[in-house]
This record gives sequence, structure tokens and C-alpha cells, in this order.
Amino acid sequence: MEDLSRLIRDLRERGAKSVALQFPEGLKRRAPELALGLREAGFEVIVSGDPCYGACDLPLPALALADVLVHVGHAPVDDRPGILYDLYPMDFPVEVLEEAIPLLSGKRIGLVTTSQHLHLIPRMVEFLRDRGVEAVISGGSGRARYPGQVLGCSFSGARETGCSEILYVGTGLFHPEGIQLATGVRVVALDPYLGTASRVTAERLKRRRFALIEKAKEADRIGVILSTKSGQQRLALARRLVALSEKAVIVVICEVSPEELLNLGFDCYVNTACPRLAYDDQVRYPVPFLSPQEFEILCGARAWEEYAIDEWE
Repeated sequence: MEDLSRLIRDLRERGAKSVALQFPEGLKRRAPELALGLREAGFEVIVSGDPCYGACDLPLPALALADVLVHVGHAPVDDRPGILYDLYPMDFPVEVLEEAIPLLSGKRIGLVTTSQHLHLIPRMVEFLRDRGVEAVISGGSGRARYPGQVLGCSFSGARETGCSEILYVGTGLFHPEGIQLATGVRVVALDPYLGTASRVTAERLKRRRFALIEKAKEADRIGVILSTKSGQQRLALARRLVALSEKAVIVVICEVSPEELLNLGFDCYVNTACPRLAYDDQVRYPVPFLSPQEFEILCGARAWEEYAIDEWE
């Protein structure tokens, strides 16, 4: 979180008297400290207690009750007015990149990371350069608007480097697997907290997804999920997908959960909300939960050889 005094200054420059605060799950426990600090500074403060999965999931009802919404932990994905974004930068020793260097096959790579580590990119570039590795950083475009940034719904930051090898610095496998599917190039992932590096391919993910598509062929009732979240609604996409099958209808929903989908009773669901839902959470759902591209394969509108990761366009 940025320095409280700087945040207070920014809010006063906007003429704000009331403030709504939103935190992702991993930072929610910081809410009391920031809320009370702002209240002491003279602001009326509202804290959103709903789940938050990114800057695409803004609490618009809370914003309606305040002059400004402060969203902590994510970079903006659109230019909606009335929002202040606090990226909450997280540090790690850049020397940990040493673990990835033996896995790199060349001396020119694309370098990408998530919003929490964007401030470390200049130091990472310098560290790699001192070891004979040129790191190429994309300029930022679309939803991934910061140089070197990748999102769970956009891998343009990796694709636009034009490199045949990408180094991803961050936690988890979803981002590097998505990068590999989106670019088709060699991907090395470095977890800066565990200090481990590995070569990542998406072949295992594709095998699992192929099995789901095959299982979905048995479905007689298909629900196409349409999110009501602030930055996740893809109505045109949902309509286009429904037109591919007489078995499909649009299901409008805010919080996508196994319990809600089980109660609805469809044999298969297609996700047009946050792309990560279909990939990360499939094991939690009792029926196939397909991406838009996978549904196109199911309906014969796309060949399996044209498999692609779902990204926000």
C-alpha cells in the first residue's frame, strides 16, 4: 500500500469527503488500519467486504455511496472514473533471478511479471544484463497497460516482446501456462519467494481440457455464463456462443460457484466471465466448465489444432 499521507493528499486533491475501500482476499486484513487512518484524517470511510478477484471486480454499490473508491492490489483494466488504484508493490531480492539463468536457452528473452512486482523490472533488467542476458520489455497495451505486465485475462505483455523465450517472474502456474499457450514460445517460470525456477509447458493442461470437451459432448443443456461484475461482462461473446448451439442459453450471474451452478442444473457451462474460472477451478465443478474457445471446438466452429487460451479482447 502506498504511504498513507500520499493517499490522503491524492484524495484531497480530488475533493473527496467520503471514501470506499476495496481489498483482494490476501490484503483484507489491512482494511481496519487504512480505514481508521483515513477516518482520523477526516474522511467518511466505507469498506467493501465482498470478495474481490481483481480490478475487473469493482464494488460499484460501495462506490455509489462514496466520492472515490480506493482499489488496493491491482492495476486498472479500464478508465472508469472515481477510482484510485494502489498497486501495493511487493519486494523480493532480484538476485533470486540467478536460479532461472541456467534454464534459459538464449541470451535474449522477454521478461514479464504481475502488477505487484512491476516496480522491480528495471532492477531485474539490470541484473540479467550484468549476466549477459538481454531482457526485452513490452510497452504495455490493452488491459495489461504497464510495461512488462501480464494478467490472468491478457498475455499481450509476453506476446508483444517478439521473443522466442519468455521469463515469467511470479507465483503459480496459471500465468506461465497461459503465456505458453498464448505465444507458443519457450517459457521459464521463476517463483521469487520459493526461489525455484522451472521450464513450463501447457501440454498437460491441454490434455485435461481435451478430456473435458469430450465429456461435454454428452451435454443436452448448456449454460453460457454472463458475468455482472464491473469488468467481466462480455455480452457480445455470450450471444455469439449461444448462437452456435440450440442447447445453449445465457445464464446471468455475479458470483460463480459450484453450489450455484449445481442448483441451476445444466449439464455443461461455458465461461465468458474471468477466464481463470474455467482453468483454475474446474475440479470444483460437477460438470464440464469450458472456455469460449473450447466451446467453439465442441460445436465444430474451431479445430482442436487451433486451441487457444481465453483472453480479454
